[in-house]
Amino acid sequence: MFFNQIFDALCKLSADSAANVQSAAHLLDRLVKDIVTESDQFSIEEFIPLLRERMNVLNPYVRQFLVGWITVLDSVPDIDMLGFLPDFLDGLFNMLSDSSHEIRQQADSALSEFLQEIKNSPSVDYGRMAEILVQRAASPDEFTRLTAMTWINEFVKLGGDQLVPYYADILGAILPCMSDKEEKIRGFARETNEELRSVKGEPEEAFNVGAILSIARRQLDSEWEATRIEALHWISTLLDRHRSEVLCFLNDIFDTLLKALADSSDEVVLLVLDIHACIAQDPQHFSQLVVFLVQNFRIDHSLLERRGALIIRRLCDLLDAERVYRELSSILEGEADLEFACIMVQALNLILLTSSELSEIRKLLKQSLANAAGKDLFVALYASWSHSPMAIISLCLLAQMYPHASAVIQSLVEEDINVKFLVQLDKLIRLLETPIFAYLRLQLLEPGRYVWLLKALYGLLMLLPQQSAAFKILQTRLKTVPSYSFNGDQLKHALSGNPYFHHGAPQISEDGNKNLNNGNVQNDINFTSWLEQFEQIQRQHRLLAKSQAQSRNNSLLKDGPKAEEPLQLPTSNTNRAVSRSSKRGPG
Repeated sequence: MFFNQIFDALCKLSADSAANVQSAAHLLDRLVKDIVTESDQFSIEEFIPLLRERMNVLNPYVRQFLVGWITVLDSVPDIDMLGFLPDFLDGLFNMLSDSSHEIRQQADSALSEFLQEIKNSPSVDYGRMAEILVQRAASPDEFTRLTAMTWINEFVKLGGDQLVPYYADILGAILPCMSDKEEKIRGFARETNEELRSVKGEPEEAFNVGAILSIARRQLDSEWEATRIEALHWISTLLDRHRSEVLCFLNDIFDTLLKALADSSDEVVLLVLDIHACIAQDPQHFSQLVVFLVQNFRIDHSLLERRGALIIRRLCDLLDAERVYRELSSILEGEADLEFACIMVQALNLILLTSSELSEIRKLLKQSLANAAGKDLFVALYASWSHSPMAIISLCLLAQMYPHASAVIQSLVEEDINVKFLVQLDKLIRLLETPIFAYLRLQLLEPGRYVWLLKALYGLLMLLPQQSAAFKILQTRLKTVPSYSFNGDQLKHALSGNPYFHHGAPQISEDGNKNLNNGNVQNDINFTSWLEQFEQIQRQHRLLAKSQAQSRNNSLLKDGPKAEEPLQLPTSNTNRAVSRSSKRGPG
C-alpha cells in the first residue's frame, strides 16, 4: 500500500550524485521489483498517474529507472500495461531523442515490444495514441520521426473504424514526411498514405471531408514539391468520391488552388488544373474559374508570361477548347484594362495558332466561310481579338477571310505600327512558314483565285522594315508565287482597293466566283460593321497610349531641367531631322 511513496523516493535516489547511494538504490530497486512482480495486491491503476508525472523528467538516470520499471511491469502477465500505454507513450517517445545512446536503445526496445503486443491484441485504444503519434511525427529528431511513422503505418493497417475520426490528423502528419530527407521515413509515409487513401470512408462514419480538405489546403503552402503534389492528389481523390461535400467547401480552397497555378513545379500546376477542370464540370463553376483566371493574369502579368500557355492549353485539353476560348473572349471583350486585354489576346492568339490542343478549333475556323459553326466561332472571337491588330489579321488568315485581312491592314495608321506591333508581325511571318499555314502557302499557287490573300501578304510586307529577317522571309515566299494564273479582271478588281464596295460591280470571292454585293454582307457577316468595331477599339488603344505618353512627358518635365536652366527647344532643322520612329506609340 506504500508502493507509490517508495517508488517516488527511489526515483529521486536514482539521480543521486553519490555512487554509493546510487548503488544502494539499485539494490533496493531490484528487491522492490521482485516483491511487486510476485504480489497480487499491486494496484497498477494507482501507480500510472505517478508514472505519467515522472515521464517528463529529463535526468538520464531517472529515465533509465523509469524504462526499467515499465519493462518489468509489462512482463508481468497479470498487469495490463498495454491498456495504460496512452498515459506514458509520449514520455517513451520523448526518450528516443535523448543524448544517451543507451537510453534511446532502451526506449526503442520498450516501444517495439508494445507495438508487437498491439498487433496481437484484439482491443486497443488507437485514438488517444494516434494523437500522440501525430505530434511525434513532426519531431525535429529523425529517429523519433521514423519510429512515429512506423507506428502510424501499423495503426492505419490495424485501427480500422477507430481511426476514421483521426484521418485528417494522421494525414497532416504523413504529408510533410513525404518530403523527409531520410528515405526510410519517406518510404513509410508513402506506404501509409496509400493505405489511408484506399480506405473509402463516408461522412456518416465520422469521415470529416472538411478537415481533410483543410489539411490538404494547408500543405499546398509547403516548401517541398512532393508534399504539395500529394496534397493535390488528396483533393482530387475527395472530389472523385465526395464531390458534393467538397463543393460545399469550395470557397475555402478555391483561392489557394488559384495561387497554386503560379507554383514553380510544372507537375503541381498540371495537377491543380486537373482539379480545376473537375470542379468546372458544373457551368457556374466553369465561368467562375475562367473569370478568376483572367483576374489572376491581370494582377500578375508574370504568371501569364510564365504559365499562361501551359494553363490555357491544359484547360483546353481537359475541358472543351471552344468553350474555353468563347468564355475567355466574352470576358476580354468587356475588359476595362486595354493594355492587359491586348497582351492577353496576343497570348491566346499565339496558343490558338500553335498548340496541338486547339487543332480542332483551327479546323473549324478554316471553314468559317462555308460552315455556320465556324462562322459563329469567328464572330465570337472577333470583338476581343480586335484589341490586337496582329491577332485580328492572324484570325482572318486562319479563317481564310482574306479580303477582310487586307481591309484591316489598310486601316492601320502610323500610331499602330510600333515596336510591339512589329514584334507580333515578325512572329506571324515565321508562323506562316509552319505546317499550320501550309494550306495558305499552297493557295499561293493560284494567285488569280486568291488575289486578296496575295494583297494581304504584300500589305504585311510593306509594313516590315526592309532590313528585318521577317521581311526577307516573306519576300522570298512571295517571289515563288507563279504569275501564270492571274486573271486580268480579278487583279484589277483586287487592286481597286476596297474589298467590300465596288461601285455596284459584281463581287469576286476568294474562290473566283462572282456574287452580288448583297448588302455588304459576306456569308452573313457584316464585315464593314466589324471593321468599324475594330477601328473603334484601336482608337481607344491610341488614346490610352497618348495619355500614357503625356503622363511620362509630364513626369520627365518635373524631374527635368532646374528652374534657373532655360529649357532648350529644338530648332527647325532638328524638327525636320526627327525620325518617324520618335512618333511611335509606347514600346
